[in-house]
Amino acid sequence: MSHQPVIDDETLHMNHLAPLALEQLRRPDLLETRAYINGTWVEGESRLPVTDPATGAVIAHVAHCTVQWLDTAIDAASEAFLTWRDLRPAQRGALLRRWAALCREHAQDLAILMTVEQGKPLNESLGEIEYGAGFLDWFAAEGERSYGESIPSHLPGSQLSTRMQPIGVTAAITPWNFPHAMITRKAAAALAAGCSMIVKPAPETPLSALALARLAEEAGLPAGVFQVVTGDAPTLSARLMERPEVRAFSFTGSTQIGRLLLQQSAQTLKKVSLELGGHAPFIVFDDASLEEAVAGCIGAKFATSGQDCLAANRIYIQRALYEPFVAAFSEATRQLKVGHGLEDGVDIGPMTRVSVANKCRDQIGNALALGARLTAGGLNSALGSSFVTPTVLADVTDDMDIAVEETFGPVAALLPFDSEDEVLRRANNSEYGLAAYVYTNDTRRAARVSDRLEFGMVALNTARFTGPPIPFGGWKQSGLGREGSRHGLAEYMELKYVCVGSL
Repeated sequence: MSHQPVIDDETLHMNHLAPLALEQLRRPDLLETRAYINGTWVEGESRLPVTDPATGAVIAHVAHCTVQWLDTAIDAASEAFLTWRDLRPAQRGALLRRWAALCREHAQDLAILMTVEQGKPLNESLGEIEYGAGFLDWFAAEGERSYGESIPSHLPGSQLSTRMQPIGVTAAITPWNFPHAMITRKAAAALAAGCSMIVKPAPETPLSALALARLAEEAGLPAGVFQVVTGDAPTLSARLMERPEVRAFSFTGSTQIGRLLLQQSAQTLKKVSLELGGHAPFIVFDDASLEEAVAGCIGAKFATSGQDCLAANRIYIQRALYEPFVAAFSEATRQLKVGHGLEDGVDIGPMTRVSVANKCRDQIGNALALGARLTAGGLNSALGSSFVTPTVLADVTDDMDIAVEETFGPVAALLPFDSEDEVLRRANNSEYGLAAYVYTNDTRRAARVSDRLEFGMVALNTARFTGPPIPFGGWKQSGLGREGSRHGLAEYMELKYVCVGSL
């Protein structure tokens, strides 16, 4: 006797959300499934499925391009660079601003595409579209300020100067957690500098990248200046590293993959920008406002459903404030709504990869087995294996997996501490050094702690600190280089020194 699986009303409701949303796009052509190479839309040799992470249902099939198509893109980028670099910065900037305007004009459709392929709540997707457009606007202006300098000469009769020039063809290998903004943050800088760029998006989230390419074409970017190639990630990435014409690349993703790409790129000595893993400490001293610290920690921990390299992972609370914080933070966590990202009021969507959800569950199990206290969540979600119930683990110790490994999901680890020196030692005891958060009302302590934390970015009494003007990047094994700010433009430029003798 056969048994049919039981499908409840909630599952049926979720199964219909993504297809219905895609049918109602105002610009159906933004649901593009072909690769964009040299101004042409390419079918590729076969098709790769794209799924809704909330349900596992296939929502589209995108082009699977071989290395031959990637070689075509590299050749096109090399040719396009020769004319793109010679445009005045203001001309390049005007096209970037037009691209930004189109992103804002079609923000709703872009956000829907992001939510159905990545899973994050729709309001967060809308926020990312604006965030990404901000990089296009920022670098449109910053490209006009890539100044050189004059140098007082040590040589009689000579004039010495430096100038900044575009490096050439560049590549971006982008992640699935921010499938729109991580492209614009890289591409805006490269294009503003005068470089051409090839984007290899994450296989989980190609639709956002292809929609961006559609709008880039509409904005008037010349063929070959911005291209998106979809296909097998290891194969295409390795080819990008092999080709000497690709002179710089930027990667956002895991430290493990970053190390591999750095090793591969060494054969052609590419200029490298890496934004890798994070294991951010969130430090709350007992003089801080409990209410503000809890609210900030909720934002820092659960944005993008916890799938964020900036997420607060190791939450250190000074002993006198520890139990009040545990109670208030746990209660706030229990109020978070879990569901499909297209549903109203959802705070936590599915994990984009089931493997991420499984790692969260493993970390919870390990912590509980070693004596952690469960104060919120912890149960398997009725919505399926892709969902993780927002969970709070108190009394976490430094030997538990969750205190050592990056947590890429909605699981919060709370650790008590006694002294400033102690928490600094524990916070810095990590291979990662991307971001750190500190809550204190003591200005001298704020200065001391921010100076001694071994992280590329420190947020004091706030959970919000990113944006186009800031130099985003980490220390230690959290990466190389910076994105955003004037430093982000320099990642795609070479410094040239010129000495003019007597004429």
